[in-house]
Amino acid sequence: MYAALWRGLPGPWWVKLIILLVLVAAVLYGLLFYVFPWASQFIVPQEVTVGLPLLVTSLTA
Repeated sequence: MYAALWRGLPGPWWVKLIILLVLVAAVLYGLLFYVFPWASQFIVPQEVTVGLPLLVTSLTA
């Protein structure tokens, strides 16, 4: 799959690399600023199953 993507991009290897870096940055931007905030409304923080370490909970109690 990655080889097909690499072959499909125009230009020499350095242009392909720049294009791929821009595409990765665009995907990460979209995830961080649109998808994750939208999905966070469906996640209830009170239902987290991972607890705090024992030392931290004993200090706050």
